Amino acid sequence: MTIGKIRPIAICIIWYEGKILVAEGYDAIKHEIFYRPLGGGIQFGETGKDTIVRELKEEIGADVTDLHYLGTFENLFTLNGEPGHEIVLVYRGTLDDPSNFAYPRFLGKEDNDQPFYAAWISLDDFIQGKAILYPEGLVKLLNSHLI
Repeated sequence: MTIGKIRPIAICIIWYEGKILVAEGYDAIKHEIFYRPLGGGIQFGETGKDTIVRELKEEIGADVTDLHYLGTFENLFTLNGEPGHEIVLVYRGTLDDPSNFAYPRFLGKEDNDQPFYAAWISLDDFIQGKAILYPEGLVKLLNSHLI
């Protein structure tokens, strides 16, 4: 995170067998496991859609298609005690072959070669508070689109 900078990102909601694909994160200060859809930082001259295509290819080696814009969030948060500020573009998309990623949990890789776990989590788990989905308000957006 860069303190004092607003970071534009794009994330993608991918559904498969009633679950969404999310990256698992951990806040060591809050002792909290949380989830966020895959995606990442928008580079200068890149559209949100282009960001999704690039990031999913980099992170899990997947091709994503059929991208549709769902909404935008302003995300003010604290992660590991550091403040963050993001403008988040949210898209819905489809993996070319989701069966390649049918494992409940598997390894992905950030652009800095840091590994992370990706998982398929039911929206109901987020609605019922069994798991935490960020950015805040995303569960409500997904419910309103009845994906």
